[in-house]
Amino acid sequence: MTLRQLAYLVALADVGSFTRAADLVGVAQPTLSRQLRALEDDLGAPLVERGGRDGTTLTAAGEAVLPFARRMLADADGARTAVAELIGLRRGRVRLGATPSLCVGVVADVLRAFHGAHPEIALELVESGSQPLVRALARGELDIALVIVPADGIEPGLAAAPLLRERLSVASAATEPAPFRRGSVTVVELARRPLVVPREGYDLRAATLRAFDQAGATPRLAVQGGEMDAVLRLVEAGTGLAVVPDIVFGGRPGLRRTALNPPLYRTVALAHRDDVAPTHAVRAFRDTLLGFLGELSARGGLVGDVQVLARPGSGTTAGSVAPG
Repeated sequence: MTLRQLAYLVALADVGSFTRAADLVGVAQPTLSRQLRALEDDLGAPLVERGGRDGTTLTAAGEAVLPFARRMLADADGARTAVAELIGLRRGRVRLGATPSLCVGVVADVLRAFHGAHPEIALELVESGSQPLVRALARGELDIALVIVPADGIEPGLAAAPLLRERLSVASAATEPAPFRRGSVTVVELARRPLVVPREGYDLRAATLRAFDQAGATPRLAVQGGEMDAVLRLVEAGTGLAVVPDIVFGGRPGLRRTALNPPLYRTVALAHRDDVAPTHAVRAFRDTLLGFLGELSARGGLVGDVQVLARPGSGTTAGSVAPG
């Protein structure tokens, strides 16, 4: 088994044709076919359904091998990147995943600071929910990710360092009259107001609807299905209220924050695969992130109830963490 053979299998799975797969990897079709036959002989099972037409599908064995092939190729690429950093062929790469609320809250500022300090390091950002990010980490498609820690812990095979503990609060339009007379609101009271919720797959949406269910209340959904930026703009426009993490209130004067009681918290962690050592570039990004959050916290720049759990430069945490 060789990485080249695995690359041919992945290409065939992606395009579904021997001809197009050969073009994709830059070899003649007979060469690709011969290498795939050799891989099948090595594994002892056919991997590809071969028909009279050019269109192909993978067998059950091929589908079983495919995720391992993708991961092995990603690991090989990561190894090349790490060695290239050490010998100076190039300055490295950071593939970062982050949830939408963190992209809105801090990631843009951290990426700006990191790029200013390391302009030759290539940055790739993937914005998605925690579950897709965790799967991308496991497949080797990301180097590091900011994810929400679920109640049952992080997925096996990943290491996660708690980074932030943040409260969920109610956002309303600052240009509209205050929706509640007190400085806090219950979920039952919130159920009387129109609500804006993000699309399915967001951890925030699940936490919001779960809070209503536990309170025995039914939310009045004004708009659902948007990304985080759209949710915040809808709130600012007065379309409805939204339950959001406190970190998004920073730098958004168009939003009013009302505390939700009883309080809801969640923990943000910095996750990576536990069997792959972070590269120099990834460690440099982590240090920049922790330093930025530490400075932001020290000067009172974090709005609402947001606690920084990680100490810059130490790799340790400050205080215990309740996943949420």
